[in-house]
Amino acid sequence: MIDILIQAINPKTLTMLLAAIAAGATVLTLAMPLIAGDSLQKRMKTVALEREKLRQRERERLARGDKVTLRQSPKQLVQKAVDQFNLNKWVGQEEARLKLVQAGYRGQAPYMTYLVARMLSPIAAALGTAFYIFVVTDFDQPLTVKIGMCIGAAYLGMHLPWQFLKSKIQRRQLSIRRAFPDTLDLLLICVESGMSIEAAFKRVSEEIGSQSVALAEELTLTTAELSYLQDRRMAYENLAKRTDLDGVKSVCMALQQAERYGTPLGSTLRVMAQENRDMRMNEAEKKAAGLPPKLTVPMILFFLPVLFIVILGPAAIKVMGLQ
Repeated sequence: MIDILIQAINPKTLTMLLAAIAAGATVLTLAMPLIAGDSLQKRMKTVALEREKLRQRERERLARGDKVTLRQSPKQLVQKAVDQFNLNKWVGQEEARLKLVQAGYRGQAPYMTYLVARMLSPIAAALGTAFYIFVVTDFDQPLTVKIGMCIGAAYLGMHLPWQFLKSKIQRRQLSIRRAFPDTLDLLLICVESGMSIEAAFKRVSEEIGSQSVALAEELTLTTAELSYLQDRRMAYENLAKRTDLDGVKSVCMALQQAERYGTPLGSTLRVMAQENRDMRMNEAEKKAAGLPPKLTVPMILFFLPVLFIVILGPAAIKVMGLQ
């Protein structure tokens, strides 16, 4: 069976397999906008119900006199694996939880899943590499080199969950950063119209969902925390920690100072909105300024050879015809 598998995997078969995967990925990418449903309304409805759930569970806790958890419990198998292998010592608990929250994963279940993924991914990577090196292909290298490759694959596999989480955080922060200046403008309009800061956050979270669902979720959670936390300052601090963006941190700090010293929120929001717009414009100008150096290598590799062929090709064909 192994010999048949080795004979079946040849360069031609591997090339055809990769071509089929590439073609399928291209078709899936083009068809994804058509087959993907509009999950914005569903997510916004879930976020909007967060406050009502908080109220209902708080009333249940007061009625029963016991502690009611608001977070989803992890599955028993995941919880058992974490407890049995003592995975809580792999990474700092607070740091891992904070990164998961910044990526949009809240509760105990995503944390346990992340720990289990960090345990299983290096094992899977090492076993897959060992199977490919020792069974599938005839890798003509010493045994120490093969073992070193398996160890390297295990090391890379251990960092795969973190890289996935980091990529998720970056995409979420980009979505929030792009929509945050418009959010401040809407907050300014709501506050100057006479709304309280809680009502303004709630109203803006309903309107900004079309631009950034992540920012709408964060604003809704901030609205709930402003209503239920004893210290309103903690709500702004939690918003700054969940987003981990300089613009959001400065706005949260300004809102804390406005509530502490009684300064008008309208002027504060107007200044912070202008600063965030300037920051977004500076970032766009920085990307535009860095574009010419990035285009130099693609132009040398792809444009110039084609240009030379188009210009010198007819002359070369004519010379070859004369000979």
